[in-house]
Amino acid sequence: MGGEAGKVDWYKLSVELHRFYGGKIETIPKVPIRRVKDFAIWYTPGVAEPSRRAGKNPDESFEYTSRWNTIAVVSDGTRVLGLGNIGPEGAYPVMEGKALIYKFLGGVDAVPLVHRARDPDKFLELLELVEPSFGGINLEDIESPKCFYILEEARKRLKIPVWHDDQQGTASVTLAGLINAVKLVGKDLRKARIVLFGAGAANIALYRLLKAYGVPPENIAVLDSKGVLHPDRDDIDRLMVRHPWKYQIAIETKGAGLRPGAGPEEALKGADIVVAASKPGPGTIKKEWVAQMAKGAIVFAEANPVPEIWPWEAKEAGAAIVATGRSDLPNQVNNSLAFPGIFRGVLDVRAKTITDEMAIAAAEEIARFAEEKGLHEDYIIPKMDEWDLYPRVAAAVAVKAVEQGLARKTTTYKEELERAKSIIDLTHKKYMLIYREGLIKPPPVDYEEG
Repeated sequence: MGGEAGKVDWYKLSVELHRFYGGKIETIPKVPIRRVKDFAIWYTPGVAEPSRRAGKNPDESFEYTSRWNTIAVVSDGTRVLGLGNIGPEGAYPVMEGKALIYKFLGGVDAVPLVHRARDPDKFLELLELVEPSFGGINLEDIESPKCFYILEEARKRLKIPVWHDDQQGTASVTLAGLINAVKLVGKDLRKARIVLFGAGAANIALYRLLKAYGVPPENIAVLDSKGVLHPDRDDIDRLMVRHPWKYQIAIETKGAGLRPGAGPEEALKGADIVVAASKPGPGTIKKEWVAQMAKGAIVFAEANPVPEIWPWEAKEAGAAIVATGRSDLPNQVNNSLAFPGIFRGVLDVRAKTITDEMAIAAAEEIARFAEEKGLHEDYIIPKMDEWDLYPRVAAAVAVKAVEQGLARKTTTYKEELERAKSIIDLTHKKYMLIYREGLIKPPPVDYEEG
């Protein structure tokens, strides 16, 4: 299976190895079990006292159980990766993969929870029913616009952090990249003309985050398949009923000064930044559109597996900075830079929610990390294997939760940095130990060179 990266059939290899290992995660005890009598502590009769205390004060369940470090990765399988509506069974491998990343990068125990509750209110009821088992919820791969309603309502109803990675995760990492990209081209993000190409989960969340960051709404043009979201658009009344999130953007941005019905070519003319989170390319964004952007243009083309425009095409058209969602190209907008550290931080302070301000704190810390390493046009955001990043994100988010009065425990940046580093390092040490001891079998095929 070795050789050039392009020669590796990752789909075939993944199927083979998923079958070989029978999944990617497992549960293993974390307490000493030296003799049968130990169960008198961990189970009956001793367990009755922690249970009694947690029953009287539910917050104590975080102290006596693994709830403090356990989240659910929840999906109905209605919009999985680039695969679409493939159902909960189809979603499970992705949710399990997410759980693996949570553990390895953040030291967070994550449980895949896929289900058949397609109705949004039944979905929410499910979250409310299982809330006592978890310290947080990661929503994943849910169709739009249902995903917006579920996130908003879940954040109101649950007293634990609820996060939709397709919205907040992508938006946080994109914001981090934009913060650094504008530094390289000498612009001010809060004064830039921004086009959000695509009005799905990622860009609607990014709009909200940009607004919270201080970008005036009228500086942001948001385009869906029918053109710019504008208060005078023909379908504005239908949007008000069927998609109130698009409607709100149309009203707040006033179409960013464009005419009703304006399309991408018109919107990109003179724009400083375009962030595309739409359908895969190539050719979804045309070179001639990029050529009409302002000098020092920034292009984020985040569709997978093929970006809306290839980076070299965008640069040939005059773009100064280009980012994509691909790991084999520079400046990957990778959600994994955000969510492991964010949940490490909110779990450690027993936060009750994740706010936009916490997501911005994470974005600023991610941007700061890359800046300290040395920014250049092919390095505006960290890479996934820069392990020192994750404790820093945890610390920034934990402190912000405390500042906002949303944490059950207090901490300082330094305290959480050390705590998060210790938890994540211990996870890596445990993993390397059991792998070296042969308790995890080596893969039956060699793909290292691929």
